[in-house]
Amino acid sequence: MFTQMLTKRVLGSTLVDLLTGPHGVDRYTELVAPTWSLGDARARVVSVEHRTPRSVTLTLAPNRAFPGFKSGQHINLTVEIDGRRRTRCYSPASAEGTALIELTIGLHGGGLVSTYLHRRARPGMVVGLGSVAGDFVLPDMRPRRILFVSGGSGITPVMSMVRTLQAESFAGEIAVVHYARSAGEACYRDELAAMAGVRVLHGYTRSPEKGDLHGHFDRSHLAAAMDTPDAVYVCGPPSLAAAVCEHCDNVSAESFMPPVFEVPARTSGGLISFSGSHVEATDDGRPLLEQAEAAGLSPESGCRMGICHSCTRRKTRGAVKNLITGAVSTSAEEDVQICVSVPLGDVELAL
Repeated sequence: MFTQMLTKRVLGSTLVDLLTGPHGVDRYTELVAPTWSLGDARARVVSVEHRTPRSVTLTLAPNRAFPGFKSGQHINLTVEIDGRRRTRCYSPASAEGTALIELTIGLHGGGLVSTYLHRRARPGMVVGLGSVAGDFVLPDMRPRRILFVSGGSGITPVMSMVRTLQAESFAGEIAVVHYARSAGEACYRDELAAMAGVRVLHGYTRSPEKGDLHGHFDRSHLAAAMDTPDAVYVCGPPSLAAAVCEHCDNVSAESFMPPVFEVPARTSGGLISFSGSHVEATDDGRPLLEQAEAAGLSPESGCRMGICHSCTRRKTRGAVKNLITGAVSTSAEEDVQICVSVPLGDVELAL
């Protein structure tokens, strides 16, 4: 422990920073070991498993710069693809406080990062770990009766929460309802079945005759899982979250699918100036990210749903509206998430 503290102190000293300038000590330590970094959170891939045909499970060993996460939160994961850094947000399935991070990533049609990781991830690979965020978490005072509902890749934050509760020897009641295309695509099916004290039900949308539940979530599914839960956590497609909110109280919901925005019949027609690129475009009503890409720019982006914040850019002039919250930003020199923001007249972005 003393040696580690001394090493960190020496590497972080002003003298070492001066001697390794202008790049800094991290540029040199990563030549020895890519995860050695004083400031950047990174992780080494320990194992790669394909537990279902449409998913890949990565076990990551993070470096000391990674701050940890609460069960249910998401992490911005960065990988380099064809020389360009790509960032997406994923929720760990591992329990809170574990040394290793487990990510199960669903394979989505056209998904650049998910496809790359499904095909190319390998042990020893180093990935970047960005910000940890999200309010889809358990309260410090645990409810006594908890119902978890998930669909597809929405199982990962649910698994993190359930594993955390099991590690705590939670004495309350837990029920899990998971929807997947088929039994073969239901991630963590065997582990959930083996959990003592957890009631588990499955619904299979492509082979409903084989599941415990038939059709989509409704009052009968709620009754089969848990009557009058104290708290309900749902993660999955927007339609699933809407159905759970219709039939349950005390619901916390999260969706991994980008919202569908309707382009208004009448747009502002304002001038969008991308000052860093000397590019201009006329507002067509779509989010700023899409309009930037249509203008030939390639800004960094991740989730495209206002969660990961990797698309945040500085607005230096004008007003924009956040399509998720409805908030209007009118101040100059303000950071905005361009994946979910639309112009309200002339706007200038530092992009």
